[in-house]
Amino acid sequence: MNLLAVVLLMPLAAFLLLLAVPRSSPQASRIGALWLSLATFLASVGLLWWFDRGAAGDQFTLDIPWISTPDIHFHIAANGVSIWLTLLSTFLTPICVLVSWRHIQHSVKEFYAFLLLLEFGLVGVFLAQDLFLFYVFWEVSLVPMYFLIGIWGHERRIYAAVKFFLFTMAGSVLMLAAIIYLYNRAGTFSYPAIVDMLASGRLTFAPGEEMLLFLAFFVAFAIKVPLFPLHTWLPDAHVEAPTAGSIMLASVMLKMGTYGILRYCVPLFPASARACAPWIVVLAIIGIIYGALVAMVQPNMKKLVAYSSVSHLGFVVLGIFSFTQFGMDGAVYQMLAHGISTGALFAIVGLLYERRHSLEIKDYGGVATAAPWLSTAFLITTLASIGLPLLNNFVGEFLVLQGAAMANFKWAVWAAIGVILSACYMLWLYQRVFYGEAGPEVRSRVPDLNLREWAAVVPLIVMMVWMGVYSRSFLPPVGKTTALVLEQSQVNVPFRVSIPGNLASFDAETRRRGEEMEFTAETPRRGENRYGDGDVFAPCSTPGFARRGSRETCSARAQDFGERTFLCSLCAQTSGRANARTTSRTFLEGFSLRLGVSAVRSLVSSASPRLRVNASSREVIHAR
Repeated sequence: MNLLAVVLLMPLAAFLLLLAVPRSSPQASRIGALWLSLATFLASVGLLWWFDRGAAGDQFTLDIPWISTPDIHFHIAANGVSIWLTLLSTFLTPICVLVSWRHIQHSVKEFYAFLLLLEFGLVGVFLAQDLFLFYVFWEVSLVPMYFLIGIWGHERRIYAAVKFFLFTMAGSVLMLAAIIYLYNRAGTFSYPAIVDMLASGRLTFAPGEEMLLFLAFFVAFAIKVPLFPLHTWLPDAHVEAPTAGSIMLASVMLKMGTYGILRYCVPLFPASARACAPWIVVLAIIGIIYGALVAMVQPNMKKLVAYSSVSHLGFVVLGIFSFTQFGMDGAVYQMLAHGISTGALFAIVGLLYERRHSLEIKDYGGVATAAPWLSTAFLITTLASIGLPLLNNFVGEFLVLQGAAMANFKWAVWAAIGVILSACYMLWLYQRVFYGEAGPEVRSRVPDLNLREWAAVVPLIVMMVWMGVYSRSFLPPVGKTTALVLEQSQVNVPFRVSIPGNLASFDAETRRRGEEMEFTAETPRRGENRYGDGDVFAPCSTPGFARRGSRETCSARAQDFGERTFLCSLCAQTSGRANARTTSRTFLEGFSLRLGVSAVRSLVSSASPRLRVNASSREVIHAR
């Protein structure tokens, strides 16, 4: 049997087994949930062992017909991003079982059954390759979280559960409408088939049509992230949820949104994604700063950590829409790092709540005196959360800021303010809770960590250090997948090229000032290499460019022209042809190009079917 299917179906089998445990044996439910969740995690580690880290495509593919009309398949596979998110889900589930051991005292069997059902839905979201199957798993994960908050939450649990459900369902309806529309246009729910159809030109969308589809998917994912200003459901859900619910919500469930943006929004609708990138980045930066400022003034520990998630996940969205390799790698790494560090924050806050039965910061103080090891664990987690070097969050935030700086340096400057503010609110929280004089309530009711709690906290701390020190154990498969996403995001995207007037050479008919010529260009598709005129070209050191008159790859020292565009001086002067697949949305301002009209015809064979050349400005302008 396919190992990926085993990892996916084990939580569902565990859910059914727990339902058979007698309600009168709560300890049996706890032990069963722990061992079953550990077995799922070990199976997922085996999945990682057999995963080919050098491959960019999907692996462990399983495609079984499910429903004949419409054509729906049980189609699952793993790539370099989904494999890590799957492991994150299976890694945190046994930790949630441990931290809930004493806290959950009523309906124990049902609690752990819903927790395992939630794991099943989350893993399914990351592995689904059929859009309808993806939507089913998306909704499956919503139901158990609703009950975890509504039944085992705190005083305002019903309000928080209903608000969470309504926000998520509103986005889900939009996404379902877009999925149905895609099926009507493509004739299939298969995500790989739709991507191939878009790349080959068998499926195209008008600009307005593509924009509406992009927004339908994006709003659904932005609610789940959550992206400012769609974040208002999150603090209530976190504060009212039990500790295990908060951990899974912040560490894994929010990643459904960022994964959906990276996996579906960008490759399926690349032109709209790039067109909307500036205002999405603005919202992400607002979320980074706003979340940090609001977290700083929170009197409740859980609400403070909740708003910190709004801030940290703004970095993920910023990295994705920087459309750089560094930015996307950092976005994925930040997903994983945030899952570990924020999961640890909620776990330790939950342990404090078990002892003091309060989430208010003012009810603490001097905890380091009564529980020194607990305070040490929280300090390490705090330093990881604020991005201290050698701990996990630093790697993700650094890569995101590097990618943002490559795209637009001002984005990096504004986003860096959030890093400074995170140090302010986290260190201030630590000072108020753990330093100062310990009151009688703290001395008598806040003992140090026991063996079970150590078992839950130590793996999280180990992962924070490992991810901070040895990031290369995670990044290679991530980089392969994000590079593929970047390539897919450059298919059929309009671009603009500026040709210096004093160097460009046009035919006599185009020399008259102000005259425009229109060219009809065949759209090049992914995988094709068209340079025109039958000339022999070989790629320059950067893929997509060619050196005229040579069959060998140019190995000359390249000059950086920005936007990840590199050409040596000779190629920059002699190469008038470029593969539009790699130059889409790259502004080749100031290139020393000597171009004839035939060369211009080759150059404008890009994602847009109609372009025009202004003879006075020597600009190739998109004119759809």
